[in-house]
Amino acid sequence: MLPNITVTPAAEKFMRRFVRFSGQPEGSGFRLTVSAGGCSGYNSEFTVEAAPLPGDAAMEINGLKLILPAESRLLLDGVTIDCVDTPTKSGLSFFNPSAAPCACSSSGDTASAPPPTLAKISISSIGAVGSARTGTPISTPKPVLS
Repeated sequence: MLPNITVTPAAEKFMRRFVRFSGQPEGSGFRLTVSAGGCSGYNSEFTVEAAPLPGDAAMEINGLKLILPAESRLLLDGVTIDCVDTPTKSGLSFFNPSAAPCACSSSGDTASAPPPTLAKISISSIGAVGSARTGTPISTPKPVLS
């Protein structure tokens, strides 16, 4: 039985590019292996295969062959697969609406996380450093902060 999964356009594009540049023959598929674990609830590995391996099932998404092993099919039922590219994470991400959220900061749930901010540090708050050879202070130009 094939799972009821949603693949976003970004994830589909990622998978298509991976298959296209893999060097595998025309008609090869994106094999996605998912296991339970990690704060997001899933660990994933992917390869490009010319044909499904024993126990795999293939589904087609707009002409893209997605190959899923049996355990992955069970875990991905009801899940949305997306592709993210942020400064802290790049690759496939999985959203399971029925899973409990993780409370740690590495959960990957960027939708509810506050946006990152920049901290401004005044150089004048850092003590003056003297030259080791001469004992004379090194002057530092004061930055203009807005």
